[in-house]
Amino acid sequence: MTTIRTVVVDDSAFVRKTVRTMLARHPGIEVVGVARDGEEALELVDRLQPDVVTCDLVMPKLDGLGFVRRQMARKPVPILLLTASALDGASAMEALDAGAVDLVQKPTALATDDLLLISDELVAKLEAVARAPAGRLGLPSSPRLLASTSALPAGGSSAGPRPRADVVVIGVSTGGPQALRRMLPELPADFPVPIAMVLHMPVGYTALFAEKLDEICALDVAEARDGDELRPGLALLAPAGRHLTLRRHPDGRVRAQLSLHPLEKNHRPSVDVLFHSAAETYASRVLGVVMTGMGDDGREGSAWIKAKGGAVLTEAESSCIIYGMPRSVVESGLSDRAIPLPGMAAALLSHL
Repeated sequence: MTTIRTVVVDDSAFVRKTVRTMLARHPGIEVVGVARDGEEALELVDRLQPDVVTCDLVMPKLDGLGFVRRQMARKPVPILLLTASALDGASAMEALDAGAVDLVQKPTALATDDLLLISDELVAKLEAVARAPAGRLGLPSSPRLLASTSALPAGGSSAGPRPRADVVVIGVSTGGPQALRRMLPELPADFPVPIAMVLHMPVGYTALFAEKLDEICALDVAEARDGDELRPGLALLAPAGRHLTLRRHPDGRVRAQLSLHPLEKNHRPSVDVLFHSAAETYASRVLGVVMTGMGDDGREGSAWIKAKGGAVLTEAESSCIIYGMPRSVVESGLSDRAIPLPGMAAALLSHL
């Protein structure tokens, strides 16, 4: 078994020691160095050539965002952010856009043993991101598309032929922020059906991420609220900590419904939950999309979509940062097509 060589970066001596202790319990992980700030981390990474770096955001001299930007410009390396609170959200979003692969939220900013609560999540994500091919890190975001393919008339229905699906549902996890920032800006403002999305992200970050997407997309993008009506040209992102389901009301309109139902496969929101509800609400007229991420959330939901006669696309292994979720769908025989990320937007438009 290949050992994952790791550098831990944090300005807190307690955090450095605790993270090192957590990782040392796993025989496949070796902490080869620790750094107190981004400047020291740059030197260590250059000298030690680790497989993965865990990095705090708020540090003296050079902070986490500055480190990610400079390291990715030098030589891409998988970077896993450790954030103290959602107050660091703006910096976290910028660091993910700059090339960091994923983030883990510390349970507290204080020097307490509560930090041990993230041990399992930290190890699982570290093992996953360490396998991310360097050539797929730091994918650039697409420029905002200001032109639309065809103007939607007032009332929101296209004058052209009816689309082959009435909704697109997307599930994504590790590497998802980069993937969505790459794909969604390539969709036009008059995209003919609504989009509903689940992205595995800590509580407190999805609203800000939706705002960032809205800034660069021709589509309207928003964090879903209970009762939001689905409409063409709108992409709703499930809020972290809430399941997102779709329900048709007596007036015929489909609205978002949020819940605190139990975790599914350790996730809330869950891709399976969203996909299942979409299949129940729209029957055969669902297009599911499963993109980069660890685990198999989305496999059972894809089975529901296929059982109802809908279609499922998966991101091709060649562009995934982590091929876990798409792989689980493909190996279950549920994927209609595997599409590399640069072609995913075009594939959606072509399917519809």
